[in-house]
Amino acid sequence: MKTIHITLTQDHIKLLSLRPRRSSCLQKLTYEVKAQWIGVIELQGLVNSLKTGAPLTILNLRDGSIKDEGALALSEVLKVNTSLTTLDLGYNSVGDVGAQALSEALKANATLATLDLWDNSIEKEGALALSEALKVNTSLATLNLGYNSIGDEGALALSEALKANATLTTLDLWDNSIEKEGAQALSETLEVNATLTTLTLGNNRIRKEGALALSEALKVNTNLSTLALDGTSIGKEEALALSEALKANATLTTLDLWDNSIEKEGAQALSETLEVNATLTTLTLGNNRIRKEGALALSEALKVNTSLTTLALWYNSIGDEGALALSEALKINTSLTTLDLGNNGIRKEGALALSEALKINTSLATLNLRSNSIVDEGALALSEALKINTSLTTLDLEPNSIGQFQKHSRKTQF
Repeated sequence: MKTIHITLTQDHIKLLSLRPRRSSCLQKLTYEVKAQWIGVIELQGLVNSLKTGAPLTILNLRDGSIKDEGALALSEVLKVNTSLTTLDLGYNSVGDVGAQALSEALKANATLATLDLWDNSIEKEGALALSEALKVNTSLATLNLGYNSIGDEGALALSEALKANATLTTLDLWDNSIEKEGAQALSETLEVNATLTTLTLGNNRIRKEGALALSEALKVNTNLSTLALDGTSIGKEEALALSEALKANATLTTLDLWDNSIEKEGAQALSETLEVNATLTTLTLGNNRIRKEGALALSEALKVNTSLTTLALWYNSIGDEGALALSEALKINTSLTTLDLGNNGIRKEGALALSEALKINTSLATLNLRSNSIVDEGALALSEALKINTSLTTLDLEPNSIGQFQKHSRKTQF
């Protein structure tokens, strides 16, 4: 018995109407449709196929032009369809009207697990409708509302819904004009919700109050594993609060603080946490002005931490001193597999230090030194280290003022 999955383009949508002859060895036949820029005729064909029970499981209409009319048609189908599990409507301008129609469908549908509504001009009314649907829906696990404008009112409504919902595990609210009130409401929800594992709040101005509220929630939450707070105006005080929370939290594995202003004090606080936290595996601190002092603190933490596998420090001006400190840590650390040091003002001295570390380290698989100035001497030293190193598979050296060495492929996989 086997399952066959077929991916169709919009030119082959009519194949959905075909019914294959039954076979003793065929257990299930499913289709995925990728139909960007679908027209009215093609969309009607899809709707008709879904109404007649075509075994369609994934429908990708991303970057199309279905607008609210198309969303209305699809919503009627979703009320009766029992095969579709993933619906991608990103970049379609369905608006609040389309979101409201889809919300009504979600109240009846019991199979859809993933709904992507990225960049659809959805505002608070659409978010309110989706919130009501989440209170009764029992199948949706992933909801992507990134790059809309639901605001604090929309965030408040979703927060209330998540207190009742028992299936949603991933919620993406990136860049939604959410401020401190919305973040505070979501924080209260995290204290009682038992299913959400991934929350994306990047590029929202949650400010100090929002970050502090989320920190308090992390102290009691026992299921969230990924929290993205990139570009949320978090400073050193908020980083300190998050650090304290992570000393108590035992479930968060990924924390994204890219493009904030935690500076060296925030990095130092997080470093202290890494010395005792045993669950965090990925920490993204790019563009946070942590400088060499922050890198020194993180280096000390890496000497004792045994859980972190990915550390991203891109664009932090750590310089050669920071690279030297991290190199010493790499001689001891056995868990880190990915280190991103791109655009950090690292010169040949830093590259020489990292080269010595690579001769000893046995865990690092990816090292990003993109947009530094290691020049020929640094590149030669790294080349010599790679003759001994047995773990590194990816080394990014583009661009680095390497000269003759730069004639070869600068992004190398081994």
